[in-house]
Amino acid sequence: MTPAKFQQSVLRWFDQYGRTNLPWQQDINAYRVWVSEIMLQQTQVNTVIPYFQRFMASYPTVQTLAAAPLDEVLHHWTGLGYYARARNLHKTSQQVANVLGGEFPDNVEQLCELPGIGRSTAGAISSIAFKNQATILDGNVKRVLARFGAIEGWPGKSDVVQKLWIAAETYTPYKRIADYTQAMMDLGATLCTRSSPDCDHCPLAKSCKAYAQGNPKDYPGKKPKKKLPLRTTCFLMIRNAEGELLLQQNPPAGLWGGLWVFPQCETELELEETCIKLGIEPNSQQVLAVKRHTFSHFHLDYQPIEIAVTGQGNTALQVADAQNQVWYNPQKPLSLGMPAPIKALLLQAQKRVI
Repeated sequence: MTPAKFQQSVLRWFDQYGRTNLPWQQDINAYRVWVSEIMLQQTQVNTVIPYFQRFMASYPTVQTLAAAPLDEVLHHWTGLGYYARARNLHKTSQQVANVLGGEFPDNVEQLCELPGIGRSTAGAISSIAFKNQATILDGNVKRVLARFGAIEGWPGKSDVVQKLWIAAETYTPYKRIADYTQAMMDLGATLCTRSSPDCDHCPLAKSCKAYAQGNPKDYPGKKPKKKLPLRTTCFLMIRNAEGELLLQQNPPAGLWGGLWVFPQCETELELEETCIKLGIEPNSQQVLAVKRHTFSHFHLDYQPIEIAVTGQGNTALQVADAQNQVWYNPQKPLSLGMPAPIKALLLQAQKRVI
């Protein structure tokens, strides 16, 4: 199939079946495209939609996002995961608003210079928002092209992804570039899916090498399996006499960077020492069931321990004087960015009394 026929087939399918009612497809501009593309990294469309709508309601322009506190931005991101995306989003908004006069660059090279924007995301912004001839290669497009050309290997390997980029650039048109970009993403998301490809309705099936071989699910190649390491920690859910729980903010970099979490210690044996460092004297404590949260590169088993501290005017009421600590009232939530496990434990804490 020639590039021209490939493009025609994809666009003809898009005109009939493509998605046109997604929130970021309305009132299209570089800011909205950028936010949606960052949210859609590693995240399903149906999950992203409500987050995107809330985000746009709070930050309708790049200037409003740039002016917002990072804590507030992270709070809007809570539950989406991969929080470095939100931190980079905030950094880029400030750079665009304060250095670039509020205008995003329209070309891939300059877009890639902004924090958190890679080659494919830059291609999406340039093609959809500015109608420039630019190529994308997100997860959906990788899958379509790997199957269409029977390109073997895991796309995480540099030689494999290079072959996919060459294929993507070969088929990228000059005309109707925004529609083509959306069409390729839609094709992967709705027909050429990971586990249940609907080849009977695919506009590329007749020329698809994987379909001809009868093994489309074999493409793209799978990531080599390796056993995820296990880490453990204890979350200290310290509650004062007013029913508030102590949270502290992580450093900007690293795991859950910039997010608010419970104080931690590695084991129950270190509990007393940690409480001394925090300046609190437990009145009672209760060990809850161990829970697991899985990251891309390891499992985290965490042991919640509810600790009550009482008394007026004691250290329990002054421990949060530091800038990175706060007493959090679950009944009157603050707009703080926190990881999903912490948010879940806080919801659970509303129903428990130590």
